Amino acid sequence: MNLREYWKKRNFAKTTEPKGGLKMVEGNIYVIQRHAATHLHYDLRLEMDGALKSWAIPKEPPTSAGVKRLAVQVEDHPVEYANFEGTIPEGEYGAGTVKIWDKGTYRSIDRKEDKLILEIDGNKLKGTYVLLRFKDKKNWLFFKKK
Repeated sequence: MNLREYWKKRNFAKTTEPKGGLKMVEGNIYVIQRHAATHLHYDLRLEMDGALKSWAIPKEPPTSAGVKRLAVQVEDHPVEYANFEGTIPEGEYGAGTVKIWDKGTYRSIDRKEDKLILEIDGNKLKGTYVLLRFKDKKNWLFFKKK
């Protein structure tokens, strides 16, 4: 778990975001948070390696096959962030309102450096989803498999 970048970007005296840092047993949390910041986007988070691996999705996540979305990998977040809803104050990193859009669990079908295949069991997203990394390493393609 590496939360240094997460901690560096935040002032916990001003934001109610969880600081995290607890050692967690590996789980299978899946959550998407609707983040009304400077630009509305959705944050996909998957519990892996003791943290929430995170991607920002500029448009609403795909609920059906054939819809592909850009997913930009961002810093890991603490596992406790999966339950976070609230307003990040103006002037702070990520200022805006965060609400849980979908939540559930996932099962990893295949995990490679540049490809994740997941079975997602959320309220809105259900089924097999794929994350494919582009050459630039931070940009991924997120879509539902047929």
